[in-house]
Amino acid sequence: MLIFITKISPGSGSPWLSYVDCGSKTLMSERTPRTALITGASSGIGESFARQLAADGCHLILVARRIERLEAIAADLQDGGSSRVEMIQADLSEETDIQRVANRIAGLETLDLLVNNAGFGMSGYFSKIELEKHLYMNRVHIEAALSLTHAVLPGMIARRRGGIINVSSVAAYIPWGNVSYNATKAYLVAFSEALNAESRGMNIRVQALCPGFTYSEFHNSPDLTGIRKSPLPKIFWLESDFVVSESLKSLAQGKVICIPGMQYRLVVALGRSPITSPLLRSIILRIRQRRPRTATSSNHKPDTG
Repeated sequence: MLIFITKISPGSGSPWLSYVDCGSKTLMSERTPRTALITGASSGIGESFARQLAADGCHLILVARRIERLEAIAADLQDGGSSRVEMIQADLSEETDIQRVANRIAGLETLDLLVNNAGFGMSGYFSKIELEKHLYMNRVHIEAALSLTHAVLPGMIARRRGGIINVSSVAAYIPWGNVSYNATKAYLVAFSEALNAESRGMNIRVQALCPGFTYSEFHNSPDLTGIRKSPLPKIFWLESDFVVSESLKSLAQGKVICIPGMQYRLVVALGRSPITSPLLRSIILRIRQRRPRTATSSNHKPDTG
């Protein structure tokens, strides 16, 4: 296994990953793509994507703020496979880092799968949360996904193979939580559906992955203390490995929307039904009212992975 550590800077000559020839097989006839870029790869769903794809022999480009966490993950992967791993340290809440990652991957002939996973959550009322945090969220959830997708899509179109997974949330279908979180996740669903329709016939598949509550460091943020301490029934907590395996299976099947877990497919159905939606809305708003109405310290910068 080759491990490359790259701290992005303008004009840096980043290492090049070897191309893995898929031969006459198309991307979707194989279980997984052969080279993948994963943002927010240092924990949770992003780390699970890295481990499952590496186990299938996929070469990886991992992007996260915490390079030491990526190094630890790469060391574990080194023990069990032959995947090549490139690590890119970048903060996707910063426009300059978004552009640098996009410049790094634009035109790569080796990239078969892009997983836009980086993200974070907030709790509190829209007007009570600092504007900068809303802007951080828009950059991480929307601008980063848009920029990286725009960078890799021309190459995928030219090769007529590729997959793009945008990690959204069931919150996209139940708009009664945090305003910016729900709105940005809903954007990712609409973006994925429209892009998948546009890419039809090019052997490129786009997916919006919409998990519910998932065991990860996502809820360890000071901004989500209320959620972390809420008495949510165990049935509503998913394992990140399960979420990722469902996502990859759905991508191979060509499903644009992936909602892991029957319980969450039911929640979404109830939330979209004109009959049951008012009741579900009332329950969610009642839970919200038990939490603090303001986000925590304005000095806290969200951890995007």
